[in-house]
Amino acid sequence: MRLYPPVPFNGRVAVGDDVLPGGAAVRAGWFANYSAYAMGRMERLWGEDCLEFSPERWLRDGDGDGGEFVAVDAARYPVFHAGPRACLGKEMAYVQMKTVAAAVLRRFSVEVAAPAPAMESPPAYEMTATMKMKGGLWVRLRKRE
Repeated sequence: MRLYPPVPFNGRVAVGDDVLPGGAAVRAGWFANYSAYAMGRMERLWGEDCLEFSPERWLRDGDGDGGEFVAVDAARYPVFHAGPRACLGKEMAYVQMKTVAAAVLRRFSVEVAAPAPAMESPPAYEMTATMKMKGGLWVRLRKRE
C-alpha cells in the first residue's frame, strides 16, 4: 500500500489561518493537497530502495529474521490519512488484509496467470479517486494438498 495506495492523492481545507511546521503560511479557506502515491516513492523518506517492495522494512530488526512490526509516523505513511480525521476503517482494513492473506495462502498456492499491463515497469494503473491496476492482475489458484 506504500507504493500503490488505494487513495493516491487527497486534500484538506484550512478552517482557520495556520502555519505549517516548515514555516509556510496557510490561510483560512485554502486547499492543501498531498500525494500519498508520490510520498511512498520518496527516497528521502524511504531510502535508496524506495521503489522496492520490501516487507522487512516494517520489522524492528529490519532483516526479516523474526523482528517485531513497527508502524511509522502517520504523516510519513499517509495511506490512511494523518491527523484528527484519519480513516475510520484503518484498523478493520489491517484485520481484513491479514485474515484474507492468511486464509488464501494457507489453502492455495497463488501464481500470476498472465502478465497484465500492470506488470510493466513501472506498472500501469488507473488514477481515479481510488487507484487500481490497469487491466487487473489475473492469478491462478491451486488448492494445496
